[in-house]
Amino acid sequence: MTEEKTHLDGKIIPVKNEVLTIANAISLSRALIAVPILFLHHASGEEATWLIVAFIAYAFISDYLDGYFARKMNQVTEFGKIADPLADKVCALILFLYGVIINIIPAFFVVVLIVRDSLILAGSLLIKKKRGKYAMSVISGKVAVNVLAIYWIVAFFFPQKEQTIHFLMLLSLILLLYSLGSYAHRFYQIQKRGAEFN
Repeated sequence: MTEEKTHLDGKIIPVKNEVLTIANAISLSRALIAVPILFLHHASGEEATWLIVAFIAYAFISDYLDGYFARKMNQVTEFGKIADPLADKVCALILFLYGVIINIIPAFFVVVLIVRDSLILAGSLLIKKKRGKYAMSVISGKVAVNVLAIYWIVAFFFPQKEQTIHFLMLLSLILLLYSLGSYAHRFYQIQKRGAEFN
């Protein structure tokens, strides 16, 4: 069953109540991709192998593929709206915690990441409880995730590039906080002003 729902920016997107879709399967696979990356890195004596590169490339590409298939095949779903960003958060958290363990990521950065993601998740659950559906991710959140991934990759593969790593860490922090502000604004529009959304 499909319902027409009006987006905050004026777009109307059909949102389904399905779970078993290609887009959702891709999202869920991204949540798990960090596990073989860490296993292979540990098993290889902390060497970055081509297989690890392939898994990381898939994580990057899948972040676009799930959205592409959702739109192309009319598979935008309530489950997908939470599965896609949650997959990003789970994958990032595992990889960044591992980065702390092998001393390529500072611990405070992961604390910021956890607090930010927890606030966004709490907001999403409150919207779901009050309005009966999840709101879609904001664009600034996707941009932040991509820069976050680049930061981790450079720190992971090129630890000697200290200035670049420091710059990417600062840029990631700025974008994480900016996107948190975007989510807070969206939360206010939905909860306080009663704005409609997909």
